[in-house]
Amino acid sequence: MKQTQLFSDFLRDTVDLNATRVTQLEASTAAIERFVDGSAWGPEIDAWMPQGSWAHKTIIRPVDRGEFDADLLVFVHPVEGWDAARYINELHGVFRGSAVYGSKVRRWSHCVTITYANDKKVDVAPVVINRYGFQRLEVCNRDGNTFELTEPRRYTAWLVERNSYSGNNSFRKVTRLVKYLRDIKGTFTCHSVLLTTILGYRISSLDRYGSDFCDTPTALKTIFGRLDDWLQQNTFKPSVTNPYLPTEDFAAAWTDTQYANFRTVANRYRKWIDDAYDEPDRYESIAKWRRVFGEEFAADVVVEEARSVSKAARNGLMEGAGSVATMARDAALDLVSLVRSYGSRALPRGFDILPHMHRPKWRRAANQNLAVQVRARLYRSKGFGEIGPVQSLEILQAGGWLYFTAHANNGLVYPTGDFEVQWRVTNTDVAAADADNLRGDFNPPHEGNGRWERLEYRGVHLVEAFVIRRRTDELVGTSQPFRVVIE
Repeated sequence: MKQTQLFSDFLRDTVDLNATRVTQLEASTAAIERFVDGSAWGPEIDAWMPQGSWAHKTIIRPVDRGEFDADLLVFVHPVEGWDAARYINELHGVFRGSAVYGSKVRRWSHCVTITYANDKKVDVAPVVINRYGFQRLEVCNRDGNTFELTEPRRYTAWLVERNSYSGNNSFRKVTRLVKYLRDIKGTFTCHSVLLTTILGYRISSLDRYGSDFCDTPTALKTIFGRLDDWLQQNTFKPSVTNPYLPTEDFAAAWTDTQYANFRTVANRYRKWIDDAYDEPDRYESIAKWRRVFGEEFAADVVVEEARSVSKAARNGLMEGAGSVATMARDAALDLVSLVRSYGSRALPRGFDILPHMHRPKWRRAANQNLAVQVRARLYRSKGFGEIGPVQSLEILQAGGWLYFTAHANNGLVYPTGDFEVQWRVTNTDVAAADADNLRGDFNPPHEGNGRWERLEYRGVHLVEAFVIRRRTDELVGTSQPFRVVIE
């Protein structure tokens, strides 16, 4: 399922750099330009130009809520007798002598950087125009004391063109999403200019006439599919050149190991994206998109779904007739009360696959699905005062403890030497939501392959066992949900 509106909300609220910081960036760069224009730096300044993700409109909010980077180019006429390093060194000296910028500036190979603590970094890079009378643009490499050809204006125009081919700003939105995916997952390395260029090459003028970019999730599926196809065709690292400067290979600093890892990871994410896009169930689709983009995707929606299970149960029962429907109209009745009266009939549709539940991360073993049964025993406290076994949907009082074990068909627990059991514990309803403890993630066992859980929040909660074969790290069995009802 596309979840188009959820993608719009996700971009606005989580991925995109918020408007306040963009406005502050524009004010800061304008102040830098005024300062350098009025300084005694030396070169005659021709123009200023934003560059990188800021100029390309693919800049994203830092996932660690820290500083973001912005690039600012200053085009200058050559100074007779100056080598490449001097352009950087002299510009650094100008900033160092300023009461405003002196403590904020550092110099690097190709730029000087002004750092605004806990907000942003602005890289100021000189670009020399037509040195020795040749029609060319060159950036300065201080480390090698060399001039290097560049084409920032034409490269930016190329990206604008790609975006126009996709329509609906789809290329820019997808690029921001993929950069967010890179940063939030941390599973692959790919510099932004390289990643943006690779994605840009996946779009052509023919895309103006099709429906492959009709909305953001469709555009994401399209580009990621083409990306994976291209990567699988290139076993070894290919060149990724500036479309207007073939000598500039953005992939030059990419190691073979980094490329091979990117190739593997992109294939996995392509499958996840296709799976989420094609999933017809709304809850399941949201959960699968969250597997791709993490818990910030549809965060408000999934919390509301989890805390509203009682309302959903009442609505479901009201679709019936007679005394059941009449009773369900009582807004004071929560899911616990309804389960007491109607048992499993009271559980709303989709209760066992709520969207805040994490989906399994392990590869499922082919042609193997071992039977897994969850059993629970009640204790007065953790490890002491055993009361006895309890059944799924049995109503329990808060304050005690349950010990869960995973069993095969023969009644034996799964042995720790051959198998690992991971427990998915999912809370629902108002009390757990108010405590910000809906959970839904995977938890390791405590003793052997068993797990302790305290009876804490009023509601109906789920405990499931996932059995992983240690030798192959494959999921070989999954239990049915054990429903824990707490008064």
